[in-house]
Amino acid sequence: METAAVIWTEYMKYRLALRGYDPAAVEHILRHSSERYIDTVTDRTVAVGRHGSVLVMVPYEMQGNSIIPVTIHATDRKQITARVNSGRFNHA
Repeated sequence: METAAVIWTEYMKYRLALRGYDPAAVEHILRHSSERYIDTVTDRTVAVGRHGSVLVMVPYEMQGNSIIPVTIHATDRKQITARVNSGRFNHA
């Protein structure tokens, strides 16, 4: 994914600004996170990582050689574990 282009949608730019997330830090999570899941409801891949002290999950889509982040959510380990246990998330 190192050579893939990240495509920032207007909605994603809005979410980043609204919540005060640094696009470079989010891009680092998208490219380098070792914690990834497939969301069985949306069929999107979700990268999980730390943005400063906040744990975030970033659902994204791959189109060709492009990474398109859809949104970003602050989360906690309990929520991720619950989604894995319920079958909503599968390890990617």
